Amino acid sequence: MSEHKVALVTGAKQGIGRAIALALAKDGFDVAINCRGEQSAAAGREVAAACMQYGVDADCFLADVSDFEACAAMVKRVATKWGRIDVLVNNAGITRDGLIARMSEEQYDAVIASNQKSVYNMMRQVVPLMMKQRDGRIINITSVAGVYGNAGQFNYSASKAAVIGMTKSAAKELGGRNITVNAIAPGFVDTDMTGKLPDKAKAAILERISLGRTGKPEDIAAAVAFLAGPGAAYITGQVLCVDGGIVM
Repeated sequence: MSEHKVALVTGAKQGIGRAIALALAKDGFDVAINCRGEQSAAAGREVAAACMQYGVDADCFLADVSDFEACAAMVKRVATKWGRIDVLVNNAGITRDGLIARMSEEQYDAVIASNQKSVYNMMRQVVPLMMKQRDGRIINITSVAGVYGNAGQFNYSASKAAVIGMTKSAAKELGGRNITVNAIAPGFVDTDMTGKLPDKAKAAILERISLGRTGKPEDIAAAVAFLAGPGAAYITGQVLCVDGGIVM
């Protein structure tokens, strides 16, 4: 059994996931870094090493979170290593953007599997552990696209809106076991994913942001750290938009 609380962060090799892992390590959590496969293992191990600079334990766990059995095996490995899981952050996600009239079934299914079914897969495995502990925090990373929809992101918006509904349903089911379930909806954050957008598209988005700038992964990580910490013990079923004012 770990002396520290334990956090499991999916999709944590870079960007927002990496920032979340580091923020939780800084707050004293042992951290399980999830990466999809061997091609990302080196990056995951680098994040684990960075987390350990804060005096906690950390390790990289490979699993495709769209695969139910892979999630079951990973959660078992994490629980075996540390004896507990106190915080689950469902951060893994992909985009396969396109207009609905041209979107392929593969594009749609891939995004739903990675962004929405993965949340079911991970919660289904972790929730029984948290119920036995009678304590836990689940934080789902959704998107402002799931709040207001985005043209050209029919599949992505659908997946992220579904996660919001799942968050609220789970919060109602699990509150009696002292498990909180909340979602964070990032806005336009400076990551590899958003970096691929054309300059014209970026400029159009910036015009809609009240603060007039893009967000940083650390902005999202700070919100996760708050929801995982003692100050958020009486908050559940909420969607926190960390978006610079793009949704108002």
